[in-house]
Amino acid sequence: MHEPDDSGTRGRGADHTTAHRRAADHTTAHRRAADRANAPEAALDALLRGAWVDPDDGAALGVAIDAIVIERSLAGEEAGRVAALRLGRRLAIVSDAVTHDVLGARIERALRTIARVDSVVLPAHPHADVPTVDAVRAGSASADALIAVGSGTLNDLAKFAAAQDGKPYAVFATAPSMNGYTSANAAITVDGHKKTLPATLARGVFVDLAIFAAAPPRMIRAGLGDSLCRPTAQVDWLLSHHALGTPYRSAPFALLAANEPLLFAAPEALLAGDLDAMRALAQTLVLSGIGMTLCGSSAPASQGEHLISHYVDMRTPSGRAPYLHGEQVAVATLTMARLQESLLDAPPPVLRASIVDADALRTHFGADVGAQCWQEFAPKRLTREGAAQLTARLATTWERLRRDAAAARVAADRLGDIMRRIGGPRGASDIGLEPPFYAEAVRHARFLRNRYTFLDLAADAGVLDAHLAA
Repeated sequence: MHEPDDSGTRGRGADHTTAHRRAADHTTAHRRAADRANAPEAALDALLRGAWVDPDDGAALGVAIDAIVIERSLAGEEAGRVAALRLGRRLAIVSDAVTHDVLGARIERALRTIARVDSVVLPAHPHADVPTVDAVRAGSASADALIAVGSGTLNDLAKFAAAQDGKPYAVFATAPSMNGYTSANAAITVDGHKKTLPATLARGVFVDLAIFAAAPPRMIRAGLGDSLCRPTAQVDWLLSHHALGTPYRSAPFALLAANEPLLFAAPEALLAGDLDAMRALAQTLVLSGIGMTLCGSSAPASQGEHLISHYVDMRTPSGRAPYLHGEQVAVATLTMARLQESLLDAPPPVLRASIVDADALRTHFGADVGAQCWQEFAPKRLTREGAAQLTARLATTWERLRRDAAAARVAADRLGDIMRRIGGPRGASDIGLEPPFYAEAVRHARFLRNRYTFLDLAADAGVLDAHLAA
């Protein structure tokens, strides 16, 4: 375990104190400038211009997206919006049997006025896996660019297929169900292992709020559920930062600070057709995706709660009805919030060497997926020496972690109440899972990715099973 040294930060007397005050004043000025630009509309505009102020260092930040349009209606504007992107003369419109009826047919009609259109309509409820990616690539082989019409799975399929073929893509979103519209990664299942893989960043993201508001209530709840994890993802990232020295940025969370209180205070408005509330959710989802893009990583929005959801996706029981990503993330977020509260309200933990080895993972996951999990887990697996070093480091950083986490946390009970008020899922049975299976998901999710979260900390401290039993 590498422990970043603090050489050069002590013992400089008055000169050091003066320099520290100047740096603090400079940082405060950066944060005030960032606050002024952090109204969601202003933030989006600044990001598209490359002029958003990074709250960490004052640098100007931008995102390589040409257009992000969130309007009460886009009817009649589709062709003009896409033409401005200059994507080419032949466009593949990627939808499925459901989203084609919702919006895809309308987009195809509009875009035929500016380009040759290849209609790629997948069966309803496609899977984001390699065979389906191959089908999208085959259907769009002659196109200059891809236009996704859909939400989570369709967006991931289109952006990953576009990346594989070196083509641009844009998306007309059909539901406020997830935050991947503006991220440069896609969740794709490869040989049974769900992975987050590099993908093409959208050239244009188009949100018709009337379409969002008419989405099935489950998809709206799922979007709020996916947004619910901001606190737990941030606290997991803070753990890795304080414990292991993992780089951490506050920029992704500054982008979300304005809208989150509005959404959490009145979630019912989302189901009541309130377009202002829907705009706040749409902005939150778009800005969350941009936060990942700015960091070049899903770390700001995908930690322990997403690992649990990924495990459920990979090993879902036979005969279980389909559930949305955001529904699963909502339940897993509540689990992570309770786990984080339990550990952070206690003294710094004493960690022990891991007894999990490659054979154990192959036994649980199967030979191929088990081998992939071992590659992810091995770098963070604690030896006896590593456990002692990390225990010592946590003893010195625990109060700083608790302080920073306290500023980021939202109480598990409050998060649960938000989902209750919108009729969303809160427990394993609400997403079609028996408690023993869900406990296995929580217990084994940490092996899916080399990302140190409170799932790892609890397991390394020997308290994860006790938490599950409680």
